[in-house]
Amino acid sequence: MKQTARARGWMVLHICHIWISLLLLAAPSTQTWKQSLPRLKLSHKDLLTSNSCISFLGSAEGFDFQTLLIEEERGKLLLGAKDHIFLLNLDDLNKNIRKIHWPGSKETVDMCRLTGKHPFRDCANFIRVLHIYNNTHVYACGTGAFHPMCAYIRMGPQAEEPVFQLEVNSLESGRLKCPFDPLQPFASVLTGEHLYAGTVSDFHGRDTVFTRSLGPSTHQNYIRTDLSEHYWLNEAKFIAAAPIADTFNPDDDKIYFFFREATEDSHTSDRTIVSRVARVCKNDAGGQRSLINKWTTFLKARLVCSIPGQDGVDTYFDELQDVFLLQTRDPRNPIVYGVFTTTSSIFKGSAVCSYSMADIRAVFNGPYAHKEGPDHRWVEYNGKTPYPRPGTCPSKTYDPLIKSTKDFPDEVVSFARYHPLMYKAVHPLSNKPIFTRINVDYRLSQVVVDQVTAEDGQYQVMFIGT
Repeated sequence: MKQTARARGWMVLHICHIWISLLLLAAPSTQTWKQSLPRLKLSHKDLLTSNSCISFLGSAEGFDFQTLLIEEERGKLLLGAKDHIFLLNLDDLNKNIRKIHWPGSKETVDMCRLTGKHPFRDCANFIRVLHIYNNTHVYACGTGAFHPMCAYIRMGPQAEEPVFQLEVNSLESGRLKCPFDPLQPFASVLTGEHLYAGTVSDFHGRDTVFTRSLGPSTHQNYIRTDLSEHYWLNEAKFIAAAPIADTFNPDDDKIYFFFREATEDSHTSDRTIVSRVARVCKNDAGGQRSLINKWTTFLKARLVCSIPGQDGVDTYFDELQDVFLLQTRDPRNPIVYGVFTTTSSIFKGSAVCSYSMADIRAVFNGPYAHKEGPDHRWVEYNGKTPYPRPGTCPSKTYDPLIKSTKDFPDEVVSFARYHPLMYKAVHPLSNKPIFTRINVDYRLSQVVVDQVTAEDGQYQVMFIGT
């Protein structure tokens, strides 16, 4: 295969310190994916000696790299690390390196150590958030030695050499925007000057929330999930978040996010892990009398990745590890790729599953789940669904009289509060994984997918990290 287009995902691999190995599988996008050996498999050492990878020399200094942000217009890469933010050139990562030193305050570092946290692994400012805010600024957040903090980085006009300066006077609390723990799974996206983030809400990491903050009027725009209802989110581990338009009407735009969470069997009290896709409306303003400053359009569904068995019993990969959205010609319909691992101590393996937005939307437009009966199990809701349908965005498309979620009738808000889960699950394309690794001494953890052109057609190439 001769590749005539450079893989966009390859840029992620230029910082070799982050990736241990690379698995590559290519197949024509018009054909059905088949389980096969990877066409190319490279170890970390192979990458270094192949002249196809440039190693950032800063890795030798002991920094803990956690966050990447590509500024394509400027040809720059921002790299979040322990107490530092680097500005690198995409053409040569080791040329004209600039960095911002941003440690936690002495008070927060001392307090972190007094609570028993590790002085080097925990009690520092690990940069977890880097987002383009506008044409001149980047928004950044760090753990701040278990005291999250955020600030703006001034970049200046795109046509000029970046200023790259932390605006100290913009320092603010990073709680509900950034994790406390540098190892805590976390997801965020900044769109329309609003930050959507899935993280923990407290120092101990007991409660998890999905929030919206920032924006022109922070007080009016702040929305969160309801902590009082544990079946909204239960010990969620957030993986990814992305804005996706549902129709040509911007009022229908939604934020989709992906996570895994714990569920409990009401009979045995056994805990299992399931993966989820959830969504909220961008224009959700909370309720008027109930769910004030809380989502009124929050819905979630199970994301299934499994191998169908000959005996009719599926083998499930329950723990979602990473998500990548491959854009198509239609921005409303990216292909969703997910990396999953097993929770079983007996059967160990990893898989990559892909999903269509049409299937995801069909589940959200389907029946709701309802808890009823003495065993309090989720069953299909067969009662009357209030109008407008819960989870629908306020839009002229559906009802010109409902201009805001604050105009929703009380029965709609109440239904949304107690019926956040959809009854049906989202299944992968072809109802099976497109790639698996079973009974090996490693597990897959990250994926980047690119669409490339070859002499024999279009190919989708997966770069998979372990």
